[in-house]
Amino acid sequence: MAAQPDIHLYTTQTPNGIKISITLEELGLPYKVTKIEFSKNAQKEPWFLGINPNGRIPALTDTFTDGKTINLFESGSIQQYLVDRYDKDYKISYPRGTREFYDVNSWLFFLNSGVGPMQGQANHFGRYAPEHIEYGVKRYTNETRRLYGVLNTHLEKSTSGYLVGDRCTIADIAHWGWVAAAGWAGVDIEDFPALKAWEEMMLKRPGVEKGRQVPDPHTMRELSKDSDAAKKAAEETKKWVQEGMAADTKK
Repeated sequence: MAAQPDIHLYTTQTPNGIKISITLEELGLPYKVTKIEFSKNAQKEPWFLGINPNGRIPALTDTFTDGKTINLFESGSIQQYLVDRYDKDYKISYPRGTREFYDVNSWLFFLNSGVGPMQGQANHFGRYAPEHIEYGVKRYTNETRRLYGVLNTHLEKSTSGYLVGDRCTIADIAHWGWVAAAGWAGVDIEDFPALKAWEEMMLKRPGVEKGRQVPDPHTMRELSKDSDAAKKAAEETKKWVQEGMAADTKK
């Protein structure tokens, strides 16, 4: 390890949040955790905006090589920082400049610009919107399904079962929390056998199992299968989602 980490993770139980705690667990890095309470709008408090000016999770601080604190935000950026600085044995990455390194980047950007935003919008229109807009639900659920199809076709050809090469990488980790929540977005994972097998294989990794429980128990896989519990959870979340959107429009 190149340096002794002084990592503090600011997060909550979301697909984007757990990708960082899983990355940290896979690397075996020590870290502190502060849970950001969305229902209390903690992500908009001045102290947090000083770390992430966009007011979103996850965010992470560390002591940089110059001895000063570095503030990091955007989950893909945080993952790249962690492997660049601490994954000297390439546990979940590949050496910079290799073919596999660039392949990992491609799939990481595929998640951050495609699966995450599209599935997030499917969640919003299907679970949190103040009124049911059928076009919005279909548009984003269908696009999520299309992207899942891309992943499924790619994984059918994988000899290792992972997205790139012979190992789990930050690209796999980035996708896992979203795919594990497929049912929440109205997508049936059974329609994508190779992707389902990959999701279950990832779940067997100790780092995934431990990291997904940060900062609260990860219940999305089970919740997505219980319609009554899912409806109740969605109603509870809808309230602060709508309040947050209303507050943002006043700025």
